[in-house]
Amino acid sequence: MTALMSIGKSAMYASYAALQTTGNNIANANTPGYSRQQVQLADAPGQFTGSGYYGKGVDVTTVTRAYDQYLTNQAVGSSSTAAADAARLDKLNQLQNAFPIGATGVGYAAGGFLNAFVDLSNKPTDSSSRQVVLSQAQELTSRFRAAGDQLNALQTGVSQDVTTTVASVNTMAQQVAQLNAQIAALKGNGQPPNQLLDQRDQLVSKIAAKLNVTTIAADDGSLGVFIAGGQNLVLGANANALKALPDVYDPSKVMLTLTEGGADRPIPSDSLAGGSLAGLLKFQNEDLAAAKNLFGQMAAAISGAVNKQQSLGLDLGQPAGPGAPIFSVGAPRVLGASTNSGTAALTLTVSDASKLQASDYELRFDGSNYTLTRLSDKTAAAGSPYTPAQLATGVLVDGVTVKLAAGAANSGDRFLLQPVAAAAQGMQTVLASTQGLAAAAPFTGSVGVANTGTATVASLVAVSPSYNPALSTSITFTSGSGNYNWSMSDGSSGAGTWTAGTPISLNGYQLNLAGVPKSGDTVSVVPTVSVASNNGNALAFSQLGTAGIVSAGGTGSQTITDAYASALANIGVRVQSGTTSASISSAAASQAESARSGKAGVNLDEEAARLIQFQQSYQAAAKILQVAQSVFATMLQTVSA
Repeated sequence: MTALMSIGKSAMYASYAALQTTGNNIANANTPGYSRQQVQLADAPGQFTGSGYYGKGVDVTTVTRAYDQYLTNQAVGSSSTAAADAARLDKLNQLQNAFPIGATGVGYAAGGFLNAFVDLSNKPTDSSSRQVVLSQAQELTSRFRAAGDQLNALQTGVSQDVTTTVASVNTMAQQVAQLNAQIAALKGNGQPPNQLLDQRDQLVSKIAAKLNVTTIAADDGSLGVFIAGGQNLVLGANANALKALPDVYDPSKVMLTLTEGGADRPIPSDSLAGGSLAGLLKFQNEDLAAAKNLFGQMAAAISGAVNKQQSLGLDLGQPAGPGAPIFSVGAPRVLGASTNSGTAALTLTVSDASKLQASDYELRFDGSNYTLTRLSDKTAAAGSPYTPAQLATGVLVDGVTVKLAAGAANSGDRFLLQPVAAAAQGMQTVLASTQGLAAAAPFTGSVGVANTGTATVASLVAVSPSYNPALSTSITFTSGSGNYNWSMSDGSSGAGTWTAGTPISLNGYQLNLAGVPKSGDTVSVVPTVSVASNNGNALAFSQLGTAGIVSAGGTGSQTITDAYASALANIGVRVQSGTTSASISSAAASQAESARSGKAGVNLDEEAARLIQFQQSYQAAAKILQVAQSVFATMLQTVSA
């Protein structure tokens, strides 16, 4: 009877354990990170008799959790990628606001400024027309500065988000280390601490949403958490600290380091395969940097073209003189890495604003030569690498001159060169007086009174600062076929062939004719006497709106409005690409989580069915005890009789 009662007792205990576990599953059906648990049963060792082995009931061996390492890793990895794409897309949508279309955009303001010179060319002495030009100039600089401020505000936001996220990662890493210690301490009792394992998995998943991780289980039950291709964030009961520090080049930007052994090891941003930190840093280092350079390139290009044209005309001063600059922009910057050990000092000077590229550059010294890389396309600059001697005399690259001004670099020293990154935010209108607008050309052209052809002077403007202000010459056409000769009173001479629509270029100025001359016709070019009535340079200003003043890289040049349209397209493509990536990665993460939860999650319908099953099992086990008790009572009655 004892054996039968023992079987009934073990059956009741096993059924009760299953009921308790099922009830716990139902209770935690909505608990984040909870893995469904299941009682594992085993047949108790039988008792040997001469008639064979008799069963002795059932043993509860352990309580396991529904867990699949492959599905869990898939869910963690895909959610990490989705978090990176979502974080980047959020910032890209904010970045797009800095590139408004229509009348509120920089392109519209630039067109309005250059179009104001059309009215000025019609009324070169009209003070209101001159004031409109300056007002439009101030509006243009205001638009550029506002865009620069927006980009800087975005950078500040990124830095704050990274700092906050890093603090959260460090807190969770410490918690994982503490759980590792607890799990390892419980390793000796032979049973898995399911609750602690769930808590640790949930923390690892949360860390992965911030920073992509890989995990390796140790023999003592602890879990190693690694980032950036192998650097340990958590190892056993110890957690290393992640830090958000100023960038090695630019203190306004942020970079990640991992403190290990008392040293801060930089983490390359391209080694972060996922997590919101990866998305934020990618936005900072690629998208935001590109936007700053696009605005900077446009600001520097239009400023350079306008100031150059201004210098080629005459203002209304007493006496009249070459026009002073209308705009100034933020100066080019040379940022040495904080790890540099040499004394090299570099200068960066814009030589030709029309050739500037929307890019930063990195200059590295290997102990012998300097290698210059254009970061926008990761290509070496023309002529790179350069010797220290070459750099000491100055190297012209993409419209900017790089020069080693003093000192010497040590091997491994690096420099970040930013020709245009600060140009937009620092753009200002520096011309205050309307009298300073150089609407007049330094020369005046007129056709001879005895001319018999239809040629007239369409425009006459200076095209080079090296023009001779005292130039006085006469161009004589020797035949109606287009050949002409000219003589110049300053002793120089020249000859050429003219065809309709082509300019005549001489000694720093350019003459355009309308109509066709005949043999013997002349055109006189003399210094401008009546500055107030001359509109030659104002006409040249108005033509800048259709001139290619912004470099388009290997595809030539483009107008300022086309350049802004290209910038809009650039940012639009980034937003569209980010939206697509976020949509795809989000769907993949959802599918991976569904697969994981299908294995580890609680299905209430299934648990309800199990509840009935184990209830019936418990009742049957109780029946065994009831029968055993009845048999035992019958035996006692029989013996006593």
